Amino acid sequence: MSACPEPNGLVPFTRESLELIKQCIAKKQNEEHEEDLKPNPELEVGKELPLGYGKLSPGMVSEPLEDVDPYYYKKKNTFMVLNKKRTIFRFNATSILCTLSPFSSIRGTTIKVLVHPFFRLFILISVLTDCILMSMINLPQWGPALEHSLLGIYTFEILVKLLARGVWAGSFSFLGDPWNWLDFIVTSFELITRYSPLNFTFMLGTIRTLRILKIIPLNQGLTSLVGVLMHCLKKLVGVIILTLFFLSIFSVIGMGLFMGNLKHKCLRWPQENENETLYNRTRNSFYIQETENFYYLEGESYALLCGNRTDSGQCPEGYVCVKAGTNPDHGYTNFDSFGWALLALFRLMTQDYPELLYHQILYASGKVYMLFFVVVSFWFAFYMASLFLGILAMAYEEEKQTAAERTKTTESKFQQAVKELQEGYEAAETKSTQIEMTKRSPTFMDTPLDVMEDATPGHHEELKKSRKKCSLCWYRFAKTLFVWNCSPCWLKLKECVQKIVMDPFTDLFLTICIILNTCFLAVEHYPMGDETINLLSIGNLVFLGIFTAEMIFKIIAMHPYGYFQVGWNIFDSIIVLLGLVELYLAHFEGMAFFRQFRTLRIFKLGKYWPTFQMMMQILSSSLVALKDLILLLFIFIFFSAVFGLRLFGWSYQACVCRIDKDCVLPHWHMSDFLHSYLNVFRILCGEWIETLWDCMEVAGQFGCFSFYVMVILIGNLLILYLFLALISSFSSYQASTTKENNEAKNLQLAIARIKKGIDYALLKMLCKKRKVAKEAMDHINNTYVKENTSDHTLSELSNTQDFLKDKEKSSGTEKNTTENESQSLIPSPSVSETVPIASGESDIENLDNKEIQSKSGDGGSKEKIKQSSSSECSTVDIVISEEDMVYEHEQQCLKNRSGRRSSPGQISKEYKKGKMWQNIRKTCCKIVENSWFKCFIGLVTLLSTGALAFEDIYIDQRKTIKILLEYADMIFTYIFILEMLLKWMAYGFKAYFTNGWYRLDFMVVIVFCLSLIGNSREEFKPLISIKFLRALRVLSQFERMKVVVKALIKTTAPALSVFLVCLMIWLIFSIIGVHLFAGTFYDCIDPTSGERFPVSEVMNKNQCESLLFNESMPWENAKLNFDNVGNGFLSLLQVATFNGWITIMNSAIDSVGVNMQPNFENNIYMYCYFVTFIVFGLFLPLSMLISVIIANFNKHKIKQGGPNIFVTANQKKQYRGLKKLVYEDSQKPIPRPRNKFQGLIFDVVTHQVFNAVIVVLTCLQALSIMIQYDEQSPRMDTAVFWIDCIFVMLYTVECVLKLISFHCYYFTIGWNIFDFMVVIFSITGLFLPMTVGYYLVPPSLVQLILLTRIIHILRLGRGPKVFHRLMLPLMLSLPALLNIGLLIFLVMFIYAIFGMYNFAYVKKEAGINDVSNFETFGSSMLCLFQVTIFAGWDGMLDAIFNSKWSDCDPDKINPGTQVRGDCGNPSVGIIYFVSYILISWLMIVHMYIVVVMEFLNIASKKKAKTLSEDDFRKFFQVWKRFDPDKTQYMDSSKLSDFAAALDPPLFMAKPNKSQLIAMDLPMAVGDRIHCLDILLAFTKRVMGNDVRMEKILSEIESGFMLAKPFKITYEPITTTLKRKQEAVSATIIQRAYKSYRLRQNDKNTSDIQVIDDRNARATEEGSCADQAKEKSSFPSEI
Repeated sequence: MSACPEPNGLVPFTRESLELIKQCIAKKQNEEHEEDLKPNPELEVGKELPLGYGKLSPGMVSEPLEDVDPYYYKKKNTFMVLNKKRTIFRFNATSILCTLSPFSSIRGTTIKVLVHPFFRLFILISVLTDCILMSMINLPQWGPALEHSLLGIYTFEILVKLLARGVWAGSFSFLGDPWNWLDFIVTSFELITRYSPLNFTFMLGTIRTLRILKIIPLNQGLTSLVGVLMHCLKKLVGVIILTLFFLSIFSVIGMGLFMGNLKHKCLRWPQENENETLYNRTRNSFYIQETENFYYLEGESYALLCGNRTDSGQCPEGYVCVKAGTNPDHGYTNFDSFGWALLALFRLMTQDYPELLYHQILYASGKVYMLFFVVVSFWFAFYMASLFLGILAMAYEEEKQTAAERTKTTESKFQQAVKELQEGYEAAETKSTQIEMTKRSPTFMDTPLDVMEDATPGHHEELKKSRKKCSLCWYRFAKTLFVWNCSPCWLKLKECVQKIVMDPFTDLFLTICIILNTCFLAVEHYPMGDETINLLSIGNLVFLGIFTAEMIFKIIAMHPYGYFQVGWNIFDSIIVLLGLVELYLAHFEGMAFFRQFRTLRIFKLGKYWPTFQMMMQILSSSLVALKDLILLLFIFIFFSAVFGLRLFGWSYQACVCRIDKDCVLPHWHMSDFLHSYLNVFRILCGEWIETLWDCMEVAGQFGCFSFYVMVILIGNLLILYLFLALISSFSSYQASTTKENNEAKNLQLAIARIKKGIDYALLKMLCKKRKVAKEAMDHINNTYVKENTSDHTLSELSNTQDFLKDKEKSSGTEKNTTENESQSLIPSPSVSETVPIASGESDIENLDNKEIQSKSGDGGSKEKIKQSSSSECSTVDIVISEEDMVYEHEQQCLKNRSGRRSSPGQISKEYKKGKMWQNIRKTCCKIVENSWFKCFIGLVTLLSTGALAFEDIYIDQRKTIKILLEYADMIFTYIFILEMLLKWMAYGFKAYFTNGWYRLDFMVVIVFCLSLIGNSREEFKPLISIKFLRALRVLSQFERMKVVVKALIKTTAPALSVFLVCLMIWLIFSIIGVHLFAGTFYDCIDPTSGERFPVSEVMNKNQCESLLFNESMPWENAKLNFDNVGNGFLSLLQVATFNGWITIMNSAIDSVGVNMQPNFENNIYMYCYFVTFIVFGLFLPLSMLISVIIANFNKHKIKQGGPNIFVTANQKKQYRGLKKLVYEDSQKPIPRPRNKFQGLIFDVVTHQVFNAVIVVLTCLQALSIMIQYDEQSPRMDTAVFWIDCIFVMLYTVECVLKLISFHCYYFTIGWNIFDFMVVIFSITGLFLPMTVGYYLVPPSLVQLILLTRIIHILRLGRGPKVFHRLMLPLMLSLPALLNIGLLIFLVMFIYAIFGMYNFAYVKKEAGINDVSNFETFGSSMLCLFQVTIFAGWDGMLDAIFNSKWSDCDPDKINPGTQVRGDCGNPSVGIIYFVSYILISWLMIVHMYIVVVMEFLNIASKKKAKTLSEDDFRKFFQVWKRFDPDKTQYMDSSKLSDFAAALDPPLFMAKPNKSQLIAMDLPMAVGDRIHCLDILLAFTKRVMGNDVRMEKILSEIESGFMLAKPFKITYEPITTTLKRKQEAVSATIIQRAYKSYRLRQNDKNTSDIQVIDDRNARATEEGSCADQAKEKSSFPSEI
């Protein structure tokens, strides 16, 4: 058999086929070169067989067939089975290990059962039924019997699979599928536990939950998706290891800094036995156990923490700070051991309730340690998250490209076959249609044409689709009932109504009605008066009538058939129907929920809003495409909920008293399915630490922590993957390609007509004496009447009035160009009053003269733009020519002003005056353009900004500083006024005020002046509060911030339309919230305990007011509620940021009704409202918004052509230097000492083994810290001390050895200096406590100093390469991150100053306390840092909401200041926090985008067949090792090792000699090869046939010649290929010669033997002849 036959079509699998396959496989195994085959993705198991493989006959259904995939046919012993749906099933044909033969009747029967579609459906229904049973706590009576039946079904399924597939016969056998392993284990365990005498009910309920995962293998899409996610998980291994590494390092640092600090509490100092020392009292068990001796804040369950530092929490009088008691939060929040520290860091990484941990640490250790949390938050919550996002995005894009390639390949492969089938089907269908039509009456044959004529032109495609789907009889039915052509009168009425409906002003009227209806819905609030209620009710009836009339008119105009062909019309009819149903059921009790459907009317705006319509279409298509991923996420949540219910449900009920003093289950638990599901949902939202504490209290630490980590990791992986998939789908958003419907065009046309009419009226009023040219008006009409308008048409139409005025003024003159320029923001160089502005100072840099010419008019107006020739600081020639005078006169005439033309004498005088004025302006220009002047202004700006930080609540107590600041303000004001005047003189008013940055400076100068007025007069004192705006001047002084601001505007401004869509979605949810919860958040509070009265005592507002002998109790409303749309927006914002959302949800769940006392979980299904909002109001809109920002970011990045749009021009130039610093060690090689001893040490310390030993020592030192714990034994302390001494000694020895071998070169390397300082500080840290005492120097100081050496692991060449590769995006995006970080710091600074001015004296409660407040600049920055990471801002806002007499004291005296009161300002607080959250979120999102895009950029460059500068740099680094003498040559014998030492993509693994020989490298004398030849050959190997190869090769050669001008000339005498050919030829010649010599020797030997034989024979013959003669002569003699 010469070759294995190719599978051709569907062929039955027979014994001959099996033998043929075995022979083919055996032959393939004997062959040396195997054919490189891969499985066809379109022929995978579970997919439908393409039609190109032929028709499936009934006899082939469920029967063994030869595999059509060549990979399995030639390499695997398999056969294929198809069911009726052509679904592919694959089985192993090998009969081993209890596997029946493929031709066995038993196996054939089980295969038919297995592949039948009903079997899989039956199993799926069984699994779903089992899922329902598992979610139930108390089963019904028939529940156990159903469970037994399901167990029998699962057992039967396993038996069928075992018989059909075999036990173990290959990858398609029973044990070859991991899902079968899971199924077998669960079923076996259930059989054993269910029928065993022992009670394993708990374990059975837990293990059974794994059967929920059985849904995954029953769905081919889910199975494939799990494979993709596993592939993503493999790619995430590196970043997971890096994350664990940093988690461990920061946990160890936290142990060293905060171990035992959270036990510090304020202890009451007793009056008796005052002589006893504090030390003895802290050791007294009475004070440790009795918690009432600790100090508690009001409403807190844990004692107040304190510290011994000046910036830490202080105890009140009568209390002293001691270390006693337990840690907070049930003892689970601490750094006392490595495990608890790791949990705390994991909590910080996920940013769950971080503000509480911040406050605890800052109270116990000091505010300076906020730096630790800043670093941790940046590193984990930002950079590690960016790496995860980058890798997942890369994996998703790879999968997307793979799927696209598969689709393309499949289409090209089977296109011809499908085309033939379609042609056959169409021919058959046409024939059957013709036969059917001949049977019909002639009148009915015109029905489709009539329908098409009656329908509107925009509905042709829908009608065509409907024709294909429906038979002809349905058209007759539609003609009879839904196409109304009754009488001529009806047709005239229809035509009249159609004109009304299709008129543009009708759409404008409907749009106004929708907007007004939205306003009416948003006006609803609590409480409302009767008049307001009546007004809203009447408004609802009016709008319902309008929308009903619209529906009726459209039905009349379009026929019912045409009307219901349009999706928006169907939606309108549903809205009208729901409104009528609501109106009918309004008087029935319990039907109020129909009011929620009113909000659907807001979606009618989408008909007139192309952006909204397009985003909804993309969203719907994306959700359909991602249905498998969404289903997998839902399955995981369901599984986690049931698993948690079965694992911890009983524990919550049995041990509830541990977490609640009243032994009542809290809102969040896992004792039933609903609460367990909500708890899992809360974990996936990032709120898990509080429920974890409760879980560990009732069910143990190990099980709860394992369950939570599993849910967090897997759930976040699925959510992030879904998030990136949505972003990728939404990235296709392009405003320019938006297709508008007829309604949107009509709306814009109506607005254009109104605009035209207004402009025409204004022209008539302003220009009564002038007649508008007819051509101009015709041009205007053509301008407005456009069919295709963009999404920004309304904004474009707003500029038409300016255009109209320009056309009016342009009659009879060619000076219209200058007039147009005067109205634009760009100062023209032809204007005589202006001076050229330096680049970087003006916005002119973005526009050039071509843009000005394009905007200046038509025809000859372009040539009227004059270019002024001037030097750097010269002014434009200000001589006024006669033409200019004429032009000015004409302009004045157009403005109805009289003027006279100047005489030549007057022009001469004006010329002299202008020359003097020109010199003055030149001088001013030189001053303001001077670099020293700019530096001085920048310094003054920083000083004036920094001075604001000193104006805190203690400024009145610091008289000297206050006086200095007042004088400084005056000096700053005068300096900035002088600068402004100089720029006015230099640039002129027009150039100054058309520059945005100068306008900002002008505004800041006004702020300075107003501040001075406020300081001088008492009545203007409030003006001082605007001083925070002075910091805005920093923006205009520093180029880095300018670049960031411009980039943010470019990427964010186009997303405003999408932001409005998101805002509309929030408006709908807010209105629904008002309908559901308005007035229901009130409750009756007990003033003594601050808790809510139970419903058994107070049921409503009246009982609350009459409680306790008619003494009214406070009937208070929640501070965050849904009483109006504004409060609803604020509440939804807290839910969206997951701050305070638990309180809001608890209030909603407990709500009963208006003026009713809330009851615990009375309205539990209101959780659905918040879950729906998080999914559809937060997750999806956030994906839309971020995707648009990313699209704009990439667009401007491509347009700019730089590495990043957030860097300046100088930083772009430094980008290459940064990459060089990142990719290689910058230090020069150190020469080896000539001394033998020093040389030996040099070889030791430079060896890689030595570096590895040092890294291992560093890790061991970190491990020695991990094993420590708080309050460890004295023996352990002693052991730790000696361990530290050993490590210090070892590092000292390393330092000494390097000093001996490196000499003075030691201090030329930064890493060596770092190691030297570590050794010095470590030795100092060991001996310092002996001199100053252990109290001042913590024992962990030496350990932390030594731990800093672990940073060597991230060093290039020291640690794992994956670490260095993952650190590259951070290093390369560092300039952009620093620029954005500077802007974030400036925003934080401005808001901190504003907070100090407005909230410094707010009452300390909730989120404002001794650590987090607005009293000083540092504390304000701490508050804003929390808000930046969306942590704890709800508590601060809650404290600012205290504005009533019951909550605060407006007359409270604040010591040291004249300010009275401690009340807040809710409206200012809301604007303050909401604006800051939006601004900071926008900048943080861009920081994520910068890092992720940099990561994807690096990954894409690695995939592309190209070489970067870094690859060449690495090449020369390796070359230095093989050519230390810099000869530029290498011996050919070293080439193989050199190629194996390179980094990818130039790397060539051994054995590589054959590949190197094939490169045909030129060789010089001595078998040496030049560096450039090797580099060019390796580059050509990587690039292949790329079109860019020749250009790159020429650039490499020219660059090399420039870098090596003294290149050693050489003359190649041969090449590697020739040398190999010569060697092979020589070998062949030698072998031929040797064989020839051997043959010659053999021949000579044979010749000698022949001669000898002949001689011997001749001798014998001679002797015989002699004997014969003798014998013959003897008788003769006789």
